[in-house]
Amino acid sequence: MGRRVVPLTLDNLSELPNPCRSCVFWELDPVSGRAAQDAGKGELEKEGWISAVLLEWGSCGRVAYVDDRPAGFVLYAPPAYVPRGQSFPTSPISPDAVQLMVSRVLPEFQGQGLGRVLVQSVAKDLIRRGFRAIEAFGAQGREIPSCVLPADHLLAVGFKTVRPHHRYPRLRLEARSTLSWKGDMEGALERLLGGRRKEPALRPF
Repeated sequence: MGRRVVPLTLDNLSELPNPCRSCVFWELDPVSGRAAQDAGKGELEKEGWISAVLLEWGSCGRVAYVDDRPAGFVLYAPPAYVPRGQSFPTSPISPDAVQLMVSRVLPEFQGQGLGRVLVQSVAKDLIRRGFRAIEAFGAQGREIPSCVLPADHLLAVGFKTVRPHHRYPRLRLEARSTLSWKGDMEGALERLLGGRRKEPALRPF
């Protein structure tokens, strides 16, 4: 099974799953986002947002492929580019961090560790660019908005709560800590398999 993770660009934006390719929950403020969706301009607005971030800041997403089929993606950006984040009760995102906006793995590819691989790819990118951490607004309770990551999932992959809240806690993951996941698991597999390298069995995000 071939797996690869590549930067998100305008060329592969169309490979994001529906309705994610036209969702502007994070990219616009609540009023503008609702207006764009009502007018059927969500996909156009998302393309414009990604284009602007690519030009001004650089890569803001990753797409995972399994056997050349789109299997999942992740979006992230500094808080200045994420208007919706300012409306959360536990904002703002720390100045040394980038906001993890959304991460999705398609149902048929879940259970293969792709979610964690995506987080690792974000961490590597951010370290190269001088950021220390990834932060995200988690959701907890009975009804979790589809565009907000469940807090339980964030905690399961190593995020720690930095600002508690009964509904939308803010969580943080030190970027360098994610780089040890792969090395630790590969080392354990090497010892188990007599030195033969093998892709680690990672838990789903």
